[in-house]
Amino acid sequence: MLHLPPLRLALLSYLLSAAAIPLHAQGNNRFEVRFPTSLEAKPVTGRVFIALYPRDDAEPRLAAYQSARTRVGRIPFFAVDVEQLAPGAWAAVGDNATGYPYASMREVPPGDYYVQAVFNVYTRYARADGHTIWAHQDQWEGQRWAFAPGNLVSTPVKVRIDPRRGFRVQLTFDNKLPAIEVEPDTRWVKRIKFESPMLTKWWGHPQFLGATVLLPKGYDENPNTRYPVVFVQDHFTLAAPFNFAEVDTPSTPGLNLAVPGTWTASQIGRPSGGAGQRESGFNFYQQWIRDDMPRMIVVKFQHPTPFFDDSYAVNSANNGPYGDAIIQELIPELEKRFRLIAKPYARVLTGGSTGGWESLALQVYHPDFFGGTWTMYPDPVDFRRYQLIDIYRDTSAFLVPNAAPGAPERTMQMTPEGQPMATMRQISQMELASGTRGRSAAQIDVWNATYGPVGADGYPRQLWDLRTGVIDREVATYMREKGYDLRHYLETNWPRIGPSLVGKLHLLTGDMDDFHLAPAVYLLEDFLESTKAPYYGGSFRYGRPMKGHGWQPMTNADLLREMAAHIARYAPAGEPTRDWREGR
Repeated sequence: MLHLPPLRLALLSYLLSAAAIPLHAQGNNRFEVRFPTSLEAKPVTGRVFIALYPRDDAEPRLAAYQSARTRVGRIPFFAVDVEQLAPGAWAAVGDNATGYPYASMREVPPGDYYVQAVFNVYTRYARADGHTIWAHQDQWEGQRWAFAPGNLVSTPVKVRIDPRRGFRVQLTFDNKLPAIEVEPDTRWVKRIKFESPMLTKWWGHPQFLGATVLLPKGYDENPNTRYPVVFVQDHFTLAAPFNFAEVDTPSTPGLNLAVPGTWTASQIGRPSGGAGQRESGFNFYQQWIRDDMPRMIVVKFQHPTPFFDDSYAVNSANNGPYGDAIIQELIPELEKRFRLIAKPYARVLTGGSTGGWESLALQVYHPDFFGGTWTMYPDPVDFRRYQLIDIYRDTSAFLVPNAAPGAPERTMQMTPEGQPMATMRQISQMELASGTRGRSAAQIDVWNATYGPVGADGYPRQLWDLRTGVIDREVATYMREKGYDLRHYLETNWPRIGPSLVGKLHLLTGDMDDFHLAPAVYLLEDFLESTKAPYYGGSFRYGRPMKGHGWQPMTNADLLREMAAHIARYAPAGEPTRDWREGR
């Protein structure tokens, strides 16, 4: 178990192994870092990060990761790829390193910083498609370089940085991050994890699927009752669905930066969107155990890939057969271990953001397997509005077409009032700093890995150049023709799949989604409202005015009640719906 000392004490104990050496004559800046054989006996390949933090209230790696992923603050980090670094050899992170929010180390304001190095270790994959690549093997942390078990880290040390005069800082990796501590099962919450034969064969290395399962009241007392299932799509998390919690404890959004050592399921999770009408985990628990609450099983999938914390629940050229593995391996395993009603009408979907796109894609790609989706504020569902980009017509992801000279660049994130928070260029820079060749485990790269083709080097081909913003029209066409533009897929295939989707598509989003996701939903609504023979028969609900990312019009408990009513209404004649609706 890793227990890093407090930062002030670390400075005293670390003076002999870290130094800031001015290089006035050379005028260059670099950090040098190495590891001893006692930490790792063999050479390692991966990406070395250097995080700089001006305070001592959190480890620099955690503060920098949080800042980059939430676009809050300006905590810099810099990184370089390293191949087969041997024990005792130095890796240099200098002026040539890619950084965020500063593109170059020369831009860092002079001052005192606590600095920390992280080695994000990569694994070699000899894939079934004939390509051999290096990427990070997820260790059930959800592709987070600052947390990943087995990654090498240095003890933070305080140094004076002045890029105008030049500096050289030497650090030593002296710890490995520990395994994630999976919380024990309870009466209500169960977890499963198993190796996927499909994915292991494709990647040439063991890959795993898992799920966190929330059981209903009376599950143990009624062994003959089977229950409908709600599949909740989300970013990787081991927390219970809807943050179900039997104890009312204060919750802190985002990452807990101050806690060192072993990380638990509840401490690691991607920051979510703004609050809608969702209740706290404890308030949800209080609703869940009510006698009048419909009895259902709620499941969250875990399916991280070497490119992201989540596969988007579909087959793809870069990630492999995750869609098949979920349908043919994970869901059957859940139906074997738990008393799910293994019939289409009793399988429904929901999720928001990434999970929103997944819930819609699963329903649309498998119209006869699932009984309906309640899709919240989804990632782009019409690539004519890939956030604000029309990937089929625009030439640049950064520049707005026909804008006046000197006009602001295209934003990627805003407040619900429309205030710009980050541009597409800035987010592209963050991903460049986080990982080359599509290995940032961030938003743009995962869309490339999920929707796009494989490049000649075996890594995802980019829709746009992350440095220049220039769009590759061939990649855009590939994404559409392979069916990842869900509006286009629905429109093209409606005569075939439409009859199986009637009444099953329900979309909900704020009209001022922080990530400009509402315009694509409006375009999808335009098509679905135009459908005939059959008419789609679903619904769209919009939060107005100025409702942002994460908005939903009801609590999670009421969402489940709405789903339960839908399941009962569409259940075939003779199905025993009273058993689970009345708590038997």
